[in-house]
Amino acid sequence: MPENQDPVTSAGEQKARITWRCAVCGFEFTGEKPPRGCPVCHSHADEFIPEKERVRLVYDGEPFDVLLINGSTHRAGNTGYMADIAEALLKDRGITYRRFNLAEHHIEYCWCCYSVRAESCTFPCRNQNDDMPAFHHMLAASKAVIVASPINWNSMSVRLKTFLDRTTCMENLYHLEKPGLTEGKVVGILINGHEDGAIKTAMDVFFNFQQLGYVLAPFGIAFRTHGAQFNSKTDREFFRADEQIVHDTRGIVANVIEVMQIGLEERLKGKLVPVSE
Repeated sequence: MPENQDPVTSAGEQKARITWRCAVCGFEFTGEKPPRGCPVCHSHADEFIPEKERVRLVYDGEPFDVLLINGSTHRAGNTGYMADIAEALLKDRGITYRRFNLAEHHIEYCWCCYSVRAESCTFPCRNQNDDMPAFHHMLAASKAVIVASPINWNSMSVRLKTFLDRTTCMENLYHLEKPGLTEGKVVGILINGHEDGAIKTAMDVFFNFQQLGYVLAPFGIAFRTHGAQFNSKTDREFFRADEQIVHDTRGIVANVIEVMQIGLEERLKGKLVPVSE
């Protein structure tokens, strides 16, 4: 029997056939339930999602407070766990939010129009073929962003880097002397990893947001790592039993909420001098 097939029932009738796709590597499995883990990339079973026709993300225009971004390739991994904690507190506090796992969305690499000429890098972005234009509008509409990233080679994930690269059209508004869409908004940063590189990763992420005019919440960065002396397969169990990761993540969310509710964006509107790379 093929590896990606379920057995038939004793009555000879086939079980419900659902195609499950690993959000990490794209492996597909057909069966009633997803497999216990991915046989290709060895990701956890939680990474499987029902396969469906890709529909481009569209922002509905409804206002909301916080954009919560899980920038990990593993949507249900340890960074996703930090996002889960953040989401739970946002719900508890009655804060309107939108959560997105970037692994579930299609975001193409930046076309680097700016390198041709500054005027070519415009908002709305020239690339309207993927999900990023919707994210552009949600960045403009939300009051704050909480972004979570794993540590990949002492920096952020490639998915998050691609996402942030695609915000260049919003940053470039200041260079073109046009009204900005993001200055005075608040950002909080969550970092998760196996070992070193947390502070560098956080600062790499923050640099992108501060170039867009975001203000880092006081005590606005939290990170948790396990340690190189441990096998990475033990990270999942460690983090889910760790009280510190819960305390720190909830603290970041609470701090973002407090600054956001001051109304900093409105207070600073028209008063800031854009100084952007």
